[in-house]
Amino acid sequence: MIHNIPSPTVSPAFTIEDIHAIREWQYERLKDASITEWLEEIRRQAEPGIRAIETLKAARQ
Repeated sequence: MIHNIPSPTVSPAFTIEDIHAIREWQYERLKDASITEWLEEIRRQAEPGIRAIETLKAARQ
């Protein structure tokens, strides 16, 4: 089960405290998730990056 927890607010300076808050938020969201749910969430989050890489590869050819 993936918990629907609001994401933390990140400061304009992006400090180490912001990184800790993001990591804690991610942990709390996924702590009760099954392996399948966890992998699906990681893949969902990776999709924009994968599309960007594919676009760059296509542009090089």
